[in-house]
Formats: sequence, structure tokens, C-alpha cells
Amino acid sequence: MKNFVLRIMIITLLSIIVTGCVPSKPAYEEQILPADRLIKQLEKNRRKIKTFRGTGVLSIESPELSANANFEVMLKKPDSIRLSIYGPFGIDLAHAMVTKQSFVFHDVIRNNVYEGRNRENILKKIFKVDFSFDDLMDAFAGAVNLTYNLSREPDKYKINEEDYYLTYTDKGNSKESKYVISVENLALTNYQLANLDGSIVFEGWYKDFKLFDEVPVPYKTLVASKEKEQSVDIDYRNIEINKEINGLTISIPNDANIIKW
Repeated sequence: MKNFVLRIMIITLLSIIVTGCVPSKPAYEEQILPADRLIKQLEKNRRKIKTFRGTGVLSIESPELSANANFEVMLKKPDSIRLSIYGPFGIDLAHAMVTKQSFVFHDVIRNNVYEGRNRENILKKIFKVDFSFDDLMDAFAGAVNLTYNLSREPDKYKINEEDYYLTYTDKGNSKESKYVISVENLALTNYQLANLDGSIVFEGWYKDFKLFDEVPVPYKTLVASKEKEQSVDIDYRNIEINKEINGLTISIPNDANIIKW
């Protein structure tokens, strides 16, 4: 009987030792998402943002303009952007209201109001950067549209303790889309659109995130078009997400010069 009890004790002790020697999975492996779920979650987060309001400093670099100023932007998805630019001491410099169909731009200093249909090159005339309407809206919200990749598996997919790395190849257009996503909070920190030879067409960097309804939103965004030699640097001081936004229209002075574009 004593020998039997002794054997049981030895077996139990060995089991404990062996179990203790089996390495546990790293913490990050416990939360790894497959690529399809990861992309769907990011696109779900992007679509959760219905309204966006932010104030801070906006810097633009392009062949036509190099400037920075205080600004306020208000977005109502999917089709409304209102941007106000301010000078020292809060002096109004310009206000723009743009939808997918039309635009109004008030140059306060010259008291000129430009209005018309939203067509090719209008955004470039207003903002001095050649971005599409959707790209501009996503840039202000610190997001990237992932709709095209929702039903596709990435051509490359890897992960380390800090980040996911996904690459999607579009052979028809000879382009690659590359994404770096934080494991910790599923924040998109870097996006690249590149040619298949590796040369970068467009790149975005995103950092200083804060969670709004479990959606990570960056306070600092830099998007750059390498081919067009232009960039937009956004540094927010304050952000409000999914709160009611009124007053997207622009008040036009009675003595303003109305110019149709």
C-alpha cells in the first residue's frame, strides 16, 4: 500500500513538472485573427464612423502650395465635407463645403465665392492637392477603404508580436496594396499602394490613436502621393465621433462676389 501511494505521488509530481515545462503560447498568439476576419473588422470599424468633427493643424505640400494653418473639418458620410481654415487669432481665411455633386468655396480675404458642380480637378483647385473625394474623406478620418479586399485572401500574410502585415496584388493594374495593422488594437498604422517593381505610388502613416466606441482613430495622419509630389499632414487637437452635426452650410455675405466654376 505504501509503495502504491508512493508511486502515485511520484507520477503526480512528474506530471506537474512536465506540464510546467511545456512552453505557453505568447500572449499575442492568443489574439491572432485570420486575414479575412481582420480585414472585415477594419472595414467594419471604418463604416462605424458616420460623422466626424476635428480641429487642429493642417499642412499641405504640393507643387502649387506649401502652407500650414489651423483648421476645422466636419464630415457626414458618405457625401459631405465642410472645411474651415483659420489664420492667427482665429481669423477666418476660407470655408469650403463639398459634396459628391456640388461645392461652395468662400475665399474670405478676397470675399469671392466659387460654386458649381463637383467635377474633375475641382478638389485640386480648392484644396491644392489632387485627391479624389473619397480619398480626401478617408484621409480626414484617418482611414483606408478596404471594400475591394473583403472577399479576397491576401497574397502575403505574416505577423509578429506587434503587427500584422498584409499584401494584396492587383496584377491587372500592376499594383500592390500593403497594410500594417497593430495586433494590440487593430489600428491601421501604415498603408502603401505600390507598383509591382516596388516603387511607391501612395502612402499613409497613422499614429497617436484613441478609441471611440472601440474604433481606433488616429490624431496624426500623413498621406502622400509620391507620383504627384504632394502630401497632407493632419495633426488633430480635438476629435468628436458620431455626434450630431448641424450647420454644414456656409454663410455667404451679401456683398460677396459669386463666381461659377
